[in-house]
Amino acid sequence: MNPEHPESDHRQWWVAHTRPRCEKKLAAHCEREGLPSTLPCYRSVRKYRGKTLVFWKPLFPGYLFLQLQQNERQTVYQSDYVANLLEVPDQAEFSQQLEDILAALETEVEVRLAPTIGPGSRVRIRSGPLQGMEAWVENRSGMREVLLRLDFIGQAAAVRVDADQLEPA
Repeated sequence: MNPEHPESDHRQWWVAHTRPRCEKKLAAHCEREGLPSTLPCYRSVRKYRGKTLVFWKPLFPGYLFLQLQQNERQTVYQSDYVANLLEVPDQAEFSQQLEDILAALETEVEVRLAPTIGPGSRVRIRSGPLQGMEAWVENRSGMREVLLRLDFIGQAAAVRVDADQLEPA
């Protein structure tokens, strides 16, 4: 441990905000570099043309949890899969909450992200033909479908969008 900067040799939790659909790529990069990372995933089963396919999807799309020393942050940025690294203010609380989520996932109880995107929320569309546009959430149907209000030249148009395509603005 470096006596001048004792915290620099201590691994702390960081949250990597990834580029769209790069969570698994960043996790693989971190594994190659020997950097501990955690990507909570849930099992998603889909039927296509009579075939049943199983996918493992990130529970928190757009995020990967890393344990890094201060001097390892640059290695993560070099991957080109990271939009930003977020510092975790309460390390103990974050660690406990992440442990609890991982334990719940292991039980195979259905665990899904409960999005904070609800009526009245301002959101940005992350993907699809309306990518980059901002809108207001008018209504929400279950976990997947969101009715958005897009304001054009003083006129509003309501559009149904998959909740996976949205992020808080």
